[in-house]
Amino acid sequence: MAESLGFLTLLPPVIAILLAIATRQVFISLIVGIFMGYVILAGGNPWLGFLDTMQGLVDVFADAGNTRTILFCALVGALIVFMQRSGGVTGFIHYVEGKLKKYEERQDGSGRVVVQLLAWLTGALVFVESSISVLTVGTLYRPIFDKMGISREKLAYIADSSSAPSSILIPFNGWGAFIMTLLAAEGFADPFGTMIRALGYNFYAILALLLVPVVILLKRDFGPMKKAEERAGTGQVLSEGATPVVDTELTDIAPKAGVTPNLWNMVLPIVVMVLCMPLMLAYTGWGAAVEMLGADAGAGEVFMLAVGKGSGSTSVLIAVTLSIIVSLLFYKAQGIFGIRESVDLILKGIAGLIPLALLMLLAFAIGALCKKLETGIYVADVAKGLLSPALVPFLVFLVTCFIAFSTGSSWGTFAIMIPIAVPMAEQMDANVLMAIAAVLGGGVFGDHCSPISDTTILSSMASATDHVDHVKTQLPYAGFAGGLAALGYLLFGLF
Repeated sequence: MAESLGFLTLLPPVIAILLAIATRQVFISLIVGIFMGYVILAGGNPWLGFLDTMQGLVDVFADAGNTRTILFCALVGALIVFMQRSGGVTGFIHYVEGKLKKYEERQDGSGRVVVQLLAWLTGALVFVESSISVLTVGTLYRPIFDKMGISREKLAYIADSSSAPSSILIPFNGWGAFIMTLLAAEGFADPFGTMIRALGYNFYAILALLLVPVVILLKRDFGPMKKAEERAGTGQVLSEGATPVVDTELTDIAPKAGVTPNLWNMVLPIVVMVLCMPLMLAYTGWGAAVEMLGADAGAGEVFMLAVGKGSGSTSVLIAVTLSIIVSLLFYKAQGIFGIRESVDLILKGIAGLIPLALLMLLAFAIGALCKKLETGIYVADVAKGLLSPALVPFLVFLVTCFIAFSTGSSWGTFAIMIPIAVPMAEQMDANVLMAIAAVLGGGVFGDHCSPISDTTILSSMASATDHVDHVKTQLPYAGFAGGLAALGYLLFGLF
């Protein structure tokens, strides 16, 4: 496919990206890109391309993982509304404000620094799933950022840059499970150990995660973010003409009348969701782990392997569902909500995240299209002729960045590039661990920069900012960290 179509395989994702940046209409841009791709696959026939486009959107739900992820996003909307209506978010804000009182009285901006660092730390600690991380940071800190005159673009950047990097650097989650599966397919007898040894070479994830507190502490924003922060300082947290991904009227819910704000109404649901994630990973992967290790293996050893073998999408869906159930019982015990009101709030929360569900649907559809077009394989094949052993990690990183940017999928890029990079590094006597890390770091970098990435879309949604504004303001920071990472691979490879 790649040989017959050549550069045409690049047109759908590239045009979708350029249209999204130029028109600020992400929905239309994705649909145009998907339609163009299916027209190409149909030999230029627009009618067949249209029919195949419709079928492609339907086929997104044929993948159980896609369906679970979309359901998870919708149910997170219900959990967000629960935490707000029960007074949990307000209680948390009051708690944080109380802790920041001594900083707010200072004229040196210490409070702004501390609250941004808290948001970054929260995102890094919720490493069980990148989606949960960005949604948690955006929902909890948006009211505080608005009050303190910090731009929503800055919040989206902090949420985005503390989620995927921490999820891949602390791989006890769906990310780790997916990567280990790919490594096992390449013949590694110890995929978990191989992945852990490669983490030290994941320069982009490390730099992206550390750059956030550096920028916050130095108070040195640059590029479009600097203008956004100057604007937010005047009380305008959104740019003129900005269109937030989510209607904040649906998600900024005031506490129910007569309810005393209580931070535990927010903390308990999040703790339940976070704790359930690794437990469900272990549960869904237990059978495979026992089969590999044998019935005589110790429970601890089986648990660690089971976490790596579990289903990430199943785990996040079950985790958020259990969190909602626990919340219902907890709020009912306090006499806050009845059953009918709880159901109404669940539906209201789901309605608030319908735009996100549609964006996720389109993002999955264009990812599947790129797989049919073999976009990633085409780019990798072109790059193969340019490689030498010393340049393998450097060029693997660049190619992976481009594929992830074009497809908007870090996981899809991992699936394309690890089977290419590992044998290539082995055959050319290059550093295999560094090549693996280059794929992982490049996938996260391209995913960070791409306007059609589901994580980037989630960050915009959770922060209630304009999606294109988020992409534009984050790009210089991601580019800076990516440039340093590329330089690191070049120097390590050469010397």
